[in-house]
Amino acid sequence: MANSLFDHFVVINPQKSAVTEPCDAGLYNRLERNFNGFTGHELVSAYIFTENWQSWERHPNGDEIIVLLSGEIDIVLRHHDAEQQVTLNKPGTFTIIPRNTWHTARVNTRCEVLFITPGEGTEHSVMQKP
Repeated sequence: MANSLFDHFVVINPQKSAVTEPCDAGLYNRLERNFNGFTGHELVSAYIFTENWQSWERHPNGDEIIVLLSGEIDIVLRHHDAEQQVTLNKPGTFTIIPRNTWHTARVNTRCEVLFITPGEGTEHSVMQKP
């Protein structure tokens, strides 16, 4: 059966088995509740962005992979007191966000982006620069 990552995300458990979860308002509560606090799990997801992210995030339990499917987006990484910008502007271009690195996105054009995220312990910050 074919699914769309824009409608159903994929959860990969520590044993590398995969299940789908519908993308709805209860998704992240279900991930926390049904997947042992998301310990050792990864999330494969896709989003459509038309605006800059309003917050920064980091993943303390692994590297995140961000793959551009269409459009153009700048991924901004925060290293100590300096920022590094990675522009994804061709389908299939990607970047790897190192574990525990604060990052955000600036959307240049409407874009579709695929994420492979080690979600356990993810932190968010609404500060301009964490």
